[in-house]
Amino acid sequence: MKVPKTSANAEPTAADRGKIARPVAGAIAPHNPHNPDEPHDSRARSLALAASLALIAFSLRTPITSVGPILLEAVRATNLSRTGASVLTTLPSLCFGLFGPLAPLLARRLGSERALLALLLLLTLGTALRVFPVWEALYLGQIVACFAIGLMNVLLPGVVKRDFPHHVPLMTGVYSAAMCVGAAAAAAGTVPAAHAIEYLLGGASGNSWAWALALWALPVALATLVWGVRLPKKSTHAGRHAQVVRGLWRDPLAWKVTLFMGLQSSLAYIVFGWLPTVLRTRGMSAVDAGFMLSLSVVTQAASSLLLPFLLARLRDQRAVNVGALLSTGVGLMGCFFAPASTMWIWALLLGASQGAAFTLALTVIGLRSYDSHVAAQLSSMAQGIGYLIASCGPFIAGSLLHATGSLYSLAALCAGICVVSAWFGYAAGRREHVNAHLESTH
Repeated sequence: MKVPKTSANAEPTAADRGKIARPVAGAIAPHNPHNPDEPHDSRARSLALAASLALIAFSLRTPITSVGPILLEAVRATNLSRTGASVLTTLPSLCFGLFGPLAPLLARRLGSERALLALLLLLTLGTALRVFPVWEALYLGQIVACFAIGLMNVLLPGVVKRDFPHHVPLMTGVYSAAMCVGAAAAAAGTVPAAHAIEYLLGGASGNSWAWALALWALPVALATLVWGVRLPKKSTHAGRHAQVVRGLWRDPLAWKVTLFMGLQSSLAYIVFGWLPTVLRTRGMSAVDAGFMLSLSVVTQAASSLLLPFLLARLRDQRAVNVGALLSTGVGLMGCFFAPASTMWIWALLLGASQGAAFTLALTVIGLRSYDSHVAAQLSSMAQGIGYLIASCGPFIAGSLLHATGSLYSLAALCAGICVVSAWFGYAAGRREHVNAHLESTH
């Protein structure tokens, strides 16, 4: 069945709904706010699912933002080279891009729920591996953790589109906010945790940084336990009637969504990986630099929650996409060059802007898709290719800093990315659907 590119308001016919809205095995029925007769237990299940997704999202950035504030200590302890440090900050987005496209295959084989459980177990393992104070363990732990996160990044938009079809912007904002809160907690808490561990050990250990990194396995373990408890006892094999999306890779709109995701993500990973180091080279302490990153990320959570209410008043997302990227550029320039006494202002602006940009990039995946199958495949494409693009950002940023020793080269890079990303954000914000069609496989 082929579905032409349509307005985002267009509703499928009754016959089409029967063909494209086939539920995935083990799915929780979505809550329909327009149905007053919906049983209370169905609404309770929807709320429980939303809370579980938020708990998962909390741990999807902690392994990443925990590294930046303590990077200098890790480099000194492991004798990591400058190139090695640049590669370490590049690993998250590189892994997301390389491994994210595997998510639909895993979901078809296990079902989305069991796939998420397996990935949570893997994320717990990868985060805990960083307890060993050698560069090999640090690298291996990051790769394993980012492999799991990359696949979960792709699965979550499809789950939201499937189980909350009437609330895609709101639910995207909720799990984006939870992700930002986790990222902020890791950015602000890793250095104090290392100091506390060193104090408890009587200053006898120089490896407190590694213990602090491994501590972030605890919230992942909690999310794994909660998600495992709510899994259905039995599940039909997810691959028996799989829906395959065709034509997506030839669609211009899909590529605009992908490039918008990739370019705005590259800015995020430049900030996660290098902003604390930049601030420390400007004279800030490790604690203060980590706090500024944390302040920025907490503000991302607030903007992620508030954005859906703004989107509900807009016809499309073009203007807000452009505004989010241009204000991101202003915030970055302030962090790079403004007086230290005003740094909190620029951290707030940067956080609000990047939180909006990230939530918008995820939201347009759902809004440009006409059902959950297309959303899952568009998510795979946008995050797979997008994060490969994003992986270049922190590596180039680190290389520029080491080669020039000047913030002006980094500022020029970030400004250029902001402008190009704003252009693709404008194009991806048009009110239409990607042009793709579904085929059933047996």
